[in-house]
Formats: sequence, structure tokens, C-alpha cells
Amino acid sequence: MSKPALGRGLGALLGTAPRPAAALAPNPQNAAVVAPASPPDLRDRVLRVKLDQVRPSPLQPRKDFPPEALQELASSIKEQGIVQPLIVRDQGTHYELIAGERRWRAAQLLHLTEVPVIVREADDRSVLELALIENLQRENLNPMEEALGYSQLIEQFQLRQEDVATKVGRSRVAVANSLRLLKLAPEIQSYVRDGRVSVGHAKVILGLTLGEQQKLAAERVLKDGLTVRQSEELVSRLQSQQTIVAGKAVNGPVGPRDIHIVSLENKVRERFGTKVQLRYRLGKGAIEIRFFNDADLERILSVIGVKAD
Repeated sequence: MSKPALGRGLGALLGTAPRPAAALAPNPQNAAVVAPASPPDLRDRVLRVKLDQVRPSPLQPRKDFPPEALQELASSIKEQGIVQPLIVRDQGTHYELIAGERRWRAAQLLHLTEVPVIVREADDRSVLELALIENLQRENLNPMEEALGYSQLIEQFQLRQEDVATKVGRSRVAVANSLRLLKLAPEIQSYVRDGRVSVGHAKVILGLTLGEQQKLAAERVLKDGLTVRQSEELVSRLQSQQTIVAGKAVNGPVGPRDIHIVSLENKVRERFGTKVQLRYRLGKGAIEIRFFNDADLERILSVIGVKAD
């Protein structure tokens, strides 16, 4: 079965889905018969509504709108107008945005009184899914916004990671790795959101479980301009300072983990999209791959090509 394309269903909501070929093909047996005109598709009707009647959606995963980019868009709209209508849903007292918040914000900068909209029917889950899809297609989301969007779909609508991956056209592993970013300390999440710490660096820092150690590693990355490889070495040293005694982290005389083992463990973790522990000593050891339900186990087995009987 082929993988669904990113945004399948988006065209239907936005009114851009192609009409079936059968509806467009001529009928040679009745060529002389004039078919009755089809009623207009009211879904494609563009309305002009007051700008103050349109409000952003609280489900919108994108939170950051760089002022420079908005000003550029506003300049374009000033010259050309709003070429693509906003997509909204009727909430009774106002219209709520489904797609087009950048255009709405740019219209505010220009003090426009009206904007063109197309009204659609959509429930909360559809709005969040389609907002995610639109932003992912345009690469508008920063890594933390993307992770929070996936998390909201899972928690608010009780979806599995596999379900989210299918809906947004991502692999399950990509979704799982994105969600791992939410385990970073809040300060580091802000660094990732601002682009000061890359996703590659963040994945390495996630090898540390304590928030204070994560912050220490991030500060060193920023201060010394460490590469991802150098960050792996730093994290390996910090891991060696921590041992677990009675469920509490304390400093202890634990030997440093080999940087190559740490790097390999991270690669295996990303491949399986779950918790992985690699133990190695003198050519021997073990790999522990965690799973959390039967479906998760079946997914991991499929990754290594094993079918459950």
C-alpha cells in the first residue's frame, strides 16, 4: 500500500481538489445533448468580511511570525492585494482562521478593513491537522512548534504516533524523534526554537536526563561553538559523572562512556524511534530497545524485518 501524500484531504478542505475525470470527459453517444449546467460550488465562493471579524485559531501550531517577513508580505499585499483568500470556519460570533494567519497579520499592518475569505466546515482535529500540514509543506514551523503540534494531536485527540505520522505525511520515526525534543529543559527548548541550538545538538544533549546537566551542556555548546561531535564528547563526560543510587542521581566514580558508543546509541535510538541503551565492553555487550505496547513492539519488529506470528 502506497504511503499517503502529505496533505491528502487538504485540497478538499481548501477547495483545490481536482474534479473526477469522469465528470469532465465528454460522452460520445450523447454528443449532441447539452448537459444541464451544474450548480455552483458554494464552497469556492469568496466572501469579503471585516478584518476584525476574523480571529486566529488557538489550535494554530505556529507561534513565531518574524516581523521582517511579515513586513515583506505586507509590502507585496499593498502592491498586489491578497491574491489567495483566507480559509476560515464560522464560529457564530466571528470567523476563526484555518489557513492564512500570515496574510491576516500582514493585513493588520496595512490597516485593511476587509479581507477575502472562503468559509469551510471543520472540527477542531481537522483544523489542527490541516494547520500542521500547511506549515510543514511550507517549512514554516520551527522544531519546537512541530513537536508541540504532534504532541497536541496525540494528547488532545488520543492519537497514536503512527496515526499522526500518517496524517501529516511523516515517518513514525521522524515524529518520535521530534517529540523527544519536548524532554529538553525549557531553557534549551527556547534555544532550539530561536535556532541558537540545532536539532542535531539537541539530540545529543538529550543523552543527559538531568535538566541542570542539559543546561550546562547547552551553555558550553553556545559559548564554545562546539560541533555536534564535540558535543557528543562533552555529553559523554557529563554522563560519566552521574550514577543512579536508590533512584537518585549522584556524582560517583563511573568511568566515561566511549564517545563512539554514545554516538552509535543515538543513531540506533533515532532509527527505532524509542528508548535505546547500548552496553559495550571488550567486544561484548547488549542493546536494549524499549517498547511500550503491542503495537510499538510490532513496529520495532517490522523495522528489523521480523513478522510476529
